[in-house]
Amino acid sequence: MSEGPTGESWVQRSVLADEVYKQVLSRLMDGKLSSGDPLSIDGTARELGVSPTPVREALARLESTGLVTRVALRGYRVAPMLSHAELSDLMDARLLLEPHNAEVACNRADPAFLDALGRSIEDLRVAPNGPHFSDYRSYWEADERFHRLIVEQTANKFLLSAYDSLGGHVHRFRLFSGVGVRDAESAIDEHTRILTAMRRGDAGAARVAMASHIYGVGERAIHEYEASDEKAPGRTA
Repeated sequence: MSEGPTGESWVQRSVLADEVYKQVLSRLMDGKLSSGDPLSIDGTARELGVSPTPVREALARLESTGLVTRVALRGYRVAPMLSHAELSDLMDARLLLEPHNAEVACNRADPAFLDALGRSIEDLRVAPNGPHFSDYRSYWEADERFHRLIVEQTANKFLLSAYDSLGGHVHRFRLFSGVGVRDAESAIDEHTRILTAMRRGDAGAARVAMASHIYGVGERAIHEYEASDEKAPGRTA
């Protein structure tokens, strides 16, 4: 494909890679791909009717989220479910990072930022949250947007990089469980408390509210993990 003066070919390739990313992500989150399953670039390209290039780009993006892994000379595979210990470690890392992000973002808050946070919460309220990823994708995206808006408001590229390194790990405990989102009401209330503190300009309260939220998410995630683990007696942590 020749590239026009405005770079149409690059735009089309980028859009195609985004669509492939969404397709593979849906299969991962719905458990259609099991832990350890190989992810063939050529096979996925044939299945989706695209060239290998957007598949390669999509899988590289998924690798950065932790949802897939790449082994030298063996290609990509579906990442294993987080162990109980890994899930606890992940929440500890979030407890160190995200309350600080909330405090800094509060000190830098402006009306546009606060309005955007408010819209993300409203989107959470109206988003469906059934058992399949297609049911709760919009909820997942609104939740991610809330936290990303906060870290971006810090204007600290190192905090953003640290946040990105956690990425999809935050949702990996949902893989293969088929339970969807069960804590929507709690999460929305917790997000609202964070926003309320920020609207008051109370950075300390914003930090405490975020810490309470992350702690609550962690407790609920571990409960879901243990519940799904009981349904799969052959799993080892």
